[in-house]
Amino acid sequence: MLRIRRLAPAIAVLAAGSPTLAHGDTHDTDLSWTFDPWVAVPLAILLAVFLIGRQRLASRSKVDRKRPWLFLGGWLLLTLSLVSPLHHGGEQSFTLHMIEHELIMLAATFLLAASHAGGVIAWGLPAPLRRGLGGGWKAPIASLWHRLTDPITATIVQSLVMWVWHAPALFDRALASQGWHVAQHLSFVISSLLFWTAMLDTRLGGYLLSAACLFVTSLVEGALGALMALSASPWYPAYAAMGVTGIKLDPTADQQLAGLIMWIPGGLVHGGAALGLLYQWLKANEDSHGLPSH
Repeated sequence: MLRIRRLAPAIAVLAAGSPTLAHGDTHDTDLSWTFDPWVAVPLAILLAVFLIGRQRLASRSKVDRKRPWLFLGGWLLLTLSLVSPLHHGGEQSFTLHMIEHELIMLAATFLLAASHAGGVIAWGLPAPLRRGLGGGWKAPIASLWHRLTDPITATIVQSLVMWVWHAPALFDRALASQGWHVAQHLSFVISSLLFWTAMLDTRLGGYLLSAACLFVTSLVEGALGALMALSASPWYPAYAAMGVTGIKLDPTADQQLAGLIMWIPGGLVHGGAALGLLYQWLKANEDSHGLPSH
């Protein structure tokens, strides 16, 4: 009962929304866009290479009309997460930081992985680089990629990345150093891209394994979120020192709200994806045995 009372302020904000946030009134009113060249330039290059590759492929053959929108949607979400005022707000509020991370790991990278844009990006590279991709040197890289996109390996990697970066020492270091912050987000992007690539394996056996990995991930992420949500004190000195965070909550309530966001929406996304894959597995099994579908 005591823990429920401690969670009450965070639950109230989650249910009703924060009026201060809705009106842009934050602890630091200078919520600006973040155009760090180490982030903005690679994102711009990635988009340019994709668009060039798309144009080159379109002039040679028929291209899928849906997948480009998946890539562009994922790129847009990733870009907005990393350069919009949400990113700056994450330095003032753990809740905003958590929303940024969830957008990256649950939505942006899922869309990018679902777009299967590797071939299009390869066509967008300059000709010498594109020809170099066909060399024998790529065999070890392809082997490493296959190992890292094994569902079990990808699940372990993403879970480790998630838990390690939320350790107080590393998380505070990322808040204090732009270089560490870039490294944190880069590891989130890479690990979740590997994870969603592995989960989207459409082989008959892949559906069931991926569903199991998604259920495990919902438990692993949910456990971390629950620990934050039920904690009676803030974990991170950088936020604790603020007294009142950017969304007008004390650091403990701000952390509890962040934990709820990781725990509930994150668990629902992974659990829902697992159920979707289970349905696909049952349907594929039914089709493979020639049974009539209902």
